[in-house]
Amino acid sequence: MSHLQYAKTPPMGWNSWDCYGAAVTEQEIRGNAEYMAANLKSFGWEYVVVDIQWYEPGAISSQYRPFVPLEMDEYSRLMPAVNRFPSAEGGKGFLPLSDYVHSLGLKFGIHLMRGIPRQAAHAATPVKGSAATARDIAHPNSICPWNTDMYGVDAAKEGAQAYYNSLFELYAEWGVDFVKVDDIAASRLYDTHQPEIELIQNAIRHCGRPMVLSLSPGPAPVSYGDFLGQHANMWRITDDFWDHWDLLLDMFDRCEAWAGKAEAGSWPDCDMLPLGHIGIRSVDGGGADRWTRFTPDEQVTMMTLWSIFRSPLFFGGELRDNDAWTLSLLTNPDVLEMHRNSNGAGLISRAGDRVVWTAEGDSGCRYAAMFNTGENTQKVSVTLAELGLERPVTARELWSGAEVGPVQDQLACEIAPHGTVLYRLA
Repeated sequence: MSHLQYAKTPPMGWNSWDCYGAAVTEQEIRGNAEYMAANLKSFGWEYVVVDIQWYEPGAISSQYRPFVPLEMDEYSRLMPAVNRFPSAEGGKGFLPLSDYVHSLGLKFGIHLMRGIPRQAAHAATPVKGSAATARDIAHPNSICPWNTDMYGVDAAKEGAQAYYNSLFELYAEWGVDFVKVDDIAASRLYDTHQPEIELIQNAIRHCGRPMVLSLSPGPAPVSYGDFLGQHANMWRITDDFWDHWDLLLDMFDRCEAWAGKAEAGSWPDCDMLPLGHIGIRSVDGGGADRWTRFTPDEQVTMMTLWSIFRSPLFFGGELRDNDAWTLSLLTNPDVLEMHRNSNGAGLISRAGDRVVWTAEGDSGCRYAAMFNTGENTQKVSVTLAELGLERPVTARELWSGAEVGPVQDQLACEIAPHGTVLYRLA
């Protein structure tokens, strides 16, 4: 089954990184899954993803501890740390936790570092389904510059595909639905790791279980868009995204560069939404335990850009601490309808700090997102002709619900600094 047959709309879910870094526990995963099932599932949110270092017993924050022992089975495959994931005891791995997430009507995902554990290579432990050992297939000059857990796998070596096949056979047994593979889409030391991407996609097909494949970190090169679309369901177009206005402003350039590259089953990814209560045990992004530093206007701007661009949406905060405002950002049915079913998103105009994007709805409507990226309130406008509309239309602002119309010639609105309005025109 081709990977394009699933993730036909941009995936939506929760990931543990922004709030718990490398140190999330089973209890926290279960609690956030329960919140999602009760409050978000009916709006299309479905993936619950355990981020990095789930195999490290001593992980305490988002700061990696170099060269520490990792939990591993006899076939060089990392296993959940039982002190953090008690249900994994007795070699059960993530199956009990995955079963619980599935029992809530949700899907389960895990994070995976590209390659094979260094401790496996040093010990020459076996690779299931091959006479090769971890030492034979490890590529010692293919390392991650920010994490010491793994060596890359040399795709030319006998046993390389068998190793990745064994990983994904195990994940299929665990009931994994989503795999975020890291240190692969972009690298500070190397090019995009295309040979290992191919090994991983082959392994997913081989295991027989549909799994969404997400590639991190970014920025993935735009020139590799075709390759990425053929081998993955989503890939990061930015390095880790945090709650800083300059990073959000930069995403307008990135989305413009990737506009038109998304299609059913393959999605350029703007990264997680650092909203709500974040930084609980994650010290990345220049902050500690905090509420998002984005202002309400900036939060609407981010949600609007991600949604009209049709990025995957992964919430990064502790869901159980959401206030009514944060929940409202995630459950606006009209915005989520645009995210799920629009097409042809692209930039209409960018004049200084006035930006207009548009997309077409599946019912013949048209969307217009008008952004003020400047530091002062100002008027932003777009003509119906620029939007490809010839007739007078009625407009509804999707965040406030305000009706405007009939609109004869142009839409114009006073917008607060770093703010956005989003219209549906019909």
